[in-house]
Amino acid sequence: MSYELKSAGALAGEPCRYGDSRLLVRGPRRSLDDPYVAFLGGTEVYGRFVEFPFVDSLQARLGVDCVNLGSVNAGLDSFAYDDSLIEIARNAGLTVVQMLGAQNISNPYYRVHPRRNDRFLAAQPALKTLYPEVDFTEFHFNKHLLCSLRDISATRFEQVREQLQRSWIDRMTTLIRELDGRVLLLWLRYVLDSASSFQEEPVLVDKTMADALRPMVQGILEIRADSAAAAQDIAGMIFGPMELPAARHMIGPREHLKIAEALANDLEPLLQP
Repeated sequence: MSYELKSAGALAGEPCRYGDSRLLVRGPRRSLDDPYVAFLGGTEVYGRFVEFPFVDSLQARLGVDCVNLGSVNAGLDSFAYDDSLIEIARNAGLTVVQMLGAQNISNPYYRVHPRRNDRFLAAQPALKTLYPEVDFTEFHFNKHLLCSLRDISATRFEQVREQLQRSWIDRMTTLIRELDGRVLLLWLRYVLDSASSFQEEPVLVDKTMADALRPMVQGILEIRADSAAAAQDIAGMIFGPMELPAARHMIGPREHLKIAEALANDLEPLLQP
């Protein structure tokens, strides 16, 4: 099998920023003068290593501007506190919001980086009390932290998990209300390989959490996808020589087309005048 061993800079749609936002999102930069649909999400919405992410395919299918506000390694907090991007989403006819992992939000146990939400910044006093034997300076990423806490004590980890899930519901509720409920939630689920610390994306998100949000939104579209490795969908992806391991865990171009088709079927009725 051959791979496209190119620089990620070869991708169509260079990263861009909107307004005063410091978050790099997927380009090309779209005009906001005409009606549009906004897409808030992380690496999958951005379409890392994929030349034409599903948002681009949707624009061609729907005949309306689709503004890709997806950002690599972004979590829910990346958008919840970004006034510029929230304003863009609020002015959209509809916003598709990816249900991102519950591990990448600041919560009563720890703080995350305000833009790259996958990065662990500091433990809160409550977590230091719950795990007094842990040196938290050793951790830089949330998944590594949570995996270690789970290995140390499954019982204590349940308290952390429950708090993360409560915080996630609260943060999602706030975001949905900011957008006046004109939201379609995208629950994009895919299984990672057995060596991963958590087996499925999005991490720690379950049906109970989705059901808590269902009355507030226009709908929830659950899509089960495959990683590029599982779908043998790496050919045609664009990445550098050292990026193959990361690309294997992403969603490939064929899966992006499948996601676009499923989303179009849900979006078309919602966009009717």
